[in-house]
Amino acid sequence: MSAPATISTIVFDAADPAKLAAFYAQLTGWEVSYQDDDFHCLGNGSIKLGFQRVAGYRGPGWPDPAKHAHLDLSVTDLDAAVEQAIANGADKPEFQPGDSWTVLTDPEGHPFCLTT
Repeated sequence: MSAPATISTIVFDAADPAKLAAFYAQLTGWEVSYQDDDFHCLGNGSIKLGFQRVAGYRGPGWPDPAKHAHLDLSVTDLDAAVEQAIANGADKPEFQPGDSWTVLTDPEGHPFCLTT
């Protein structure tokens, strides 16, 4: 390989890519840059978030060692960001492993963390 690879898109499997893209658009402020029946993409920057339809998709559990990856998102006001994410459809699992971040799950069960 002559040049190192760069990340262009982080793609999440989903039962409903439009719904999941709308959730993350509210969370991040990014706009939908592409959409069709089976795939939605957010952002026009160097890294995008993608959401692809997978038949029979079941989200990961939390806490569950079978989760594969999660996003850490930085915010300025943790309590306000958690409240807004929950209002937009996130869930806050009972188990929270730390006190400087909050683990939430998106509407399809993918865990993500909010932290300052």
